[in-house]
Amino acid sequence: MAKRDCCSSGFAVRFSRHYFVWWSSSFYLLALIRFLVLVNSSAATSGPVINVTKHISFTHFSLDDPSVLSDVKLLGSAKFSMEKSVIQIPDESEAFDLRHQAGRAIYSSPVRLLDPYTHTPASFQTTFSFQFSNSSNASVDGDGPSHGGSGLTFIIVPDEFTVGRPGPWLGMLNDACQEDYKAVGIEFDTRQNPEFGDPNDNHVGINLASIVSTKAIDASDFGVFLNDGSVHRAWITYDGPRRWMDIHLGSDGHPSKPVFSGSLDLSPHLNEYMFIGFSASTGNKTQIHNVLSWSFSATSQAFLRFPSEETCESKITLRKSEAAQSQTTQKRSNKEPSSSFFIFIAVAVLALATMIGFIFCSRRGRNDNSKLTAIPDKTQRPRPPNKPRRFAFTEISSATRAFSETEMLGSDARGVYYRGKLSNGCQVAIKRLSAQFLNSQQGLDRRRLLKEIGAMSRVRHPNLVPIRGWCNDNREMMIVYDFYSNGSLDKWLFGAGVLPWTRRFKVINDVAEALSFLHSKQLAHKNMKTSSVFLDVSFRAVLGDFGMVLSATDSRRFESAISQTADVFEFGIFVLEVVSGRGRLDPEVEQEERDLVDFAWRMHVKDEKVVVVDGRMGSLVNLEQAIRALDIGLLCTLNESKGRPKMEEVVEFLSMDKQIPELPACRPVSLFPYNSATGLCTGYSCGPFK
Repeated sequence: MAKRDCCSSGFAVRFSRHYFVWWSSSFYLLALIRFLVLVNSSAATSGPVINVTKHISFTHFSLDDPSVLSDVKLLGSAKFSMEKSVIQIPDESEAFDLRHQAGRAIYSSPVRLLDPYTHTPASFQTTFSFQFSNSSNASVDGDGPSHGGSGLTFIIVPDEFTVGRPGPWLGMLNDACQEDYKAVGIEFDTRQNPEFGDPNDNHVGINLASIVSTKAIDASDFGVFLNDGSVHRAWITYDGPRRWMDIHLGSDGHPSKPVFSGSLDLSPHLNEYMFIGFSASTGNKTQIHNVLSWSFSATSQAFLRFPSEETCESKITLRKSEAAQSQTTQKRSNKEPSSSFFIFIAVAVLALATMIGFIFCSRRGRNDNSKLTAIPDKTQRPRPPNKPRRFAFTEISSATRAFSETEMLGSDARGVYYRGKLSNGCQVAIKRLSAQFLNSQQGLDRRRLLKEIGAMSRVRHPNLVPIRGWCNDNREMMIVYDFYSNGSLDKWLFGAGVLPWTRRFKVINDVAEALSFLHSKQLAHKNMKTSSVFLDVSFRAVLGDFGMVLSATDSRRFESAISQTADVFEFGIFVLEVVSGRGRLDPEVEQEERDLVDFAWRMHVKDEKVVVVDGRMGSLVNLEQAIRALDIGLLCTLNESKGRPKMEEVVEFLSMDKQIPELPACRPVSLFPYNSATGLCTGYSCGPFK
């Protein structure tokens, strides 16, 4: 027995030694391949360095200049002043109360500000003139005059649709911005906020992805008082390769002494392409932030890649002189073997070494330990990578860090949403159905719930949230969805920021396409609302959080009350919410306007539907398009037998391919289960609206 153990030990030592030699050889060969690939890729990407330049110039912001309207995008409460030919934030011409307003004016095209290969920021210079003035309709409160505001910020941001919070946030950031939101701001602040470390109410600050300034400079030390009513001019110069910024501020000519001059690395806070512009806000006190003129120029470096042998020009040259080209190619190949040839040789050697190593090890194993029995590998059937599957409870718990509160995304009557990360690195959203829901009539029949989840998981459409799988363990039931970093639509629609009209209209179209597709498959969503719509990284809307069936005993009542026609009705209310920027039941408005559907119909009767349109979107909203969307929304709330369209027709209405039927002159009686308090009536037939 001892002799056998000794032999086994000797075999193990010899096997380990040979395996180590084979493994070392393979490692060095892999390192060689990696080196050759890097050399090859370096040769492919290297080339002459060129300068990518961008120049912007606005001597004024008059609406007579077509470039102003096409190149400057206004968000929130920003507007062009026809009288003064300036950008105003907020707009004093229409707003009665200028408190707690926020707006942005953004150059409509992105500017290249970072080389992604070397991570070198672009060099840029910008100068702009601005003026802070008091509103003509400013009120006086108990604390004295309401004059004063939060200030103006020159911003570099990753998108052209976010509007930051009002007040001390300067319209720069809002709650929807992630912690890694890349943004740069140069603020000219006229309010002191001690919680943000402001030195006084007259300072210049440099903000890097935070409302707390990295650098704060007292403008009084340079004889500048931002809120004195005079026109000020700022010069901001940034040297990208040196990571150096200079800021000059003055009223008469270019001052010789900068208010700031120092080292500043912007690269961690930049994407390759960013949007530039201005943001401003007001809080309890108001002032008008005017931008009179603006110029900007940027220069970034890029590597110009050499053309490959497959370019059109090379083929044309080959046709002109095929013999000469073939001779040149032959000479070059004789003199300089290509890197692809070396890679091929290295891969071949590695494959050969691997094969020899396995053969050698297997033979030694059979010779030295012939009594060992080989266990055949278990053959597994290949599985599609995105096919929905059942998850174990331990998988979900690990993905959500034991359902940590830090991973919680939100909740509703049916359960709680968590963000999770699977073992393969994929981020998912997990809905953990609550015990209250599972013990209710809707959740008692788990078999039917699973059948419903399975049916929805087999549906695929670009505007539907894919279902990754489900979990039915430990008396728990959970649904695993794809995760969307931009979250649900309601946070963007009803939050501090303002979603521009172009985005809103795209969302309406995306959701209509999704519902139309579902209905074509004889399915219904059954939970159509803004919190069920999610936005991907490109702000494409996807419809998720599908409704669940009732128990089998109540299936007939369920099917009669919640169906495809219910989806159309709820879609109509969804459209009204998107256009108006408010929920279907808004407790913050007057009682007569609280019910959105009722309010929209009354404005239709008065022919004042423009009042329903969200005024925060400013002057860039396409009113004709918005009114058409309102008409479609009201059309969807009609009685099914009195003109309520199918979703297929709604898609045609939105695409302008079909004329919208004329709405009734007054609000009809609804025979669909809708109630302003609960969203559904107790019976199939509802009484007239109030």
